[in-house]
Amino acid sequence: MANDKTTPAVSRDKEPRAELGIWLRALREARGLSQRQLADILSLDYYTFISQLETGRGKIPSARYRDWAEALAQDPRDFMKTLLSYYEPEAYSMLFEECKEG
Repeated sequence: MANDKTTPAVSRDKEPRAELGIWLRALREARGLSQRQLADILSLDYYTFISQLETGRGKIPSARYRDWAEALAQDPRDFMKTLLSYYEPEAYSMLFEECKEG
């Protein structure tokens, strides 16, 4: 699914947050929003925060996951799961991947 915008593309060549940033940018662009417009929707003081996220720097505050999901037309649970897989891979693994017992 090359055009699937619901999950980030997996690449071993990029830093995980940079890969997540590419996904966030694709979601924003799919909604036809500029960084400034998204910042306005999210009541952010600086649209440059979105630029930082899209280049792999920074992190969406967990208290705002739902706001971001809604602004980007994503299911909040799926959106949060994806963020968690990049921001907290150990926690994601413990919660969502099958236990591998030796």
